Amino acid sequence: MTEFKTDHDVAFGFRRVGEEEKQGLVNEVFSKVAERYDQMNDLMSAGLHRLWKDDFVAGLNPPRGIQAFHLLDVAGGTGDIAFRVARAGGPNVRVTVADISPEMVGEGRKRATSEGLLDKCSFSVGNAEKLAFPDRYFDAYTIAFGIRNVTHIDRALAEAYRVLKPGGHFMCLEFSHVDIPLLDRIYDAYSFTVIPAVGKVVTGDGHPYRYLVESIRTFPKQDEFKAMIEAAGFAKVSYRNLTGGVVAIHSGWRI
Repeated sequence: MTEFKTDHDVAFGFRRVGEEEKQGLVNEVFSKVAERYDQMNDLMSAGLHRLWKDDFVAGLNPPRGIQAFHLLDVAGGTGDIAFRVARAGGPNVRVTVADISPEMVGEGRKRATSEGLLDKCSFSVGNAEKLAFPDRYFDAYTIAFGIRNVTHIDRALAEAYRVLKPGGHFMCLEFSHVDIPLLDRIYDAYSFTVIPAVGKVVTGDGHPYRYLVESIRTFPKQDEFKAMIEAAGFAKVSYRNLTGGVVAIHSGWRI
């Protein structure tokens, strides 16, 4: 496995914290919001996250016939992507969800049970930077709204490359940088005032949502992230903006 040079501190929203601290702080954020995470996604995006995720899964295009297909959905939390893939694909499509938050994994298992999808979806607690899966194991790897929360993005990308089979598809859906004048100012005003306020009403604590908004602003811009994916070894790397760059879908292929 590749060895990485460590840094003294990393971004946690707009703060700088020790790299050994960040994961614990991120875990604390998601432990607080797990039960209301899906409800908050609807409120924060006015339901748009559902359309973004549908577009994302359509781009993945899981096989609908009898072909075996095994997806790893990292930071898959409550199962939104996993369930869409399981329903869109054929009888031999399987999804393994790995999320570092036990609380989010617990919510995902509960949802899978209630929706009758435990036969196609399995859940595990796991770190995107050090996945507990063999080399060249999965047909595809997805991560939606999760990669900006990892401590070292380059390590997560390296692990994505490692666990994919040759020809495997990497896809990432992530909040990005708005590229339309005026919309960017409206988006900023909404993000820093409305979202934390709604989060406080719904979950009783607006601070986790302040962090989530700040983490979007510190995430690399589209072209920068594209270059990072290429640096990890992926080929045919591309991205497509949705809703004026509020989110972007990034795609690459393991060679």
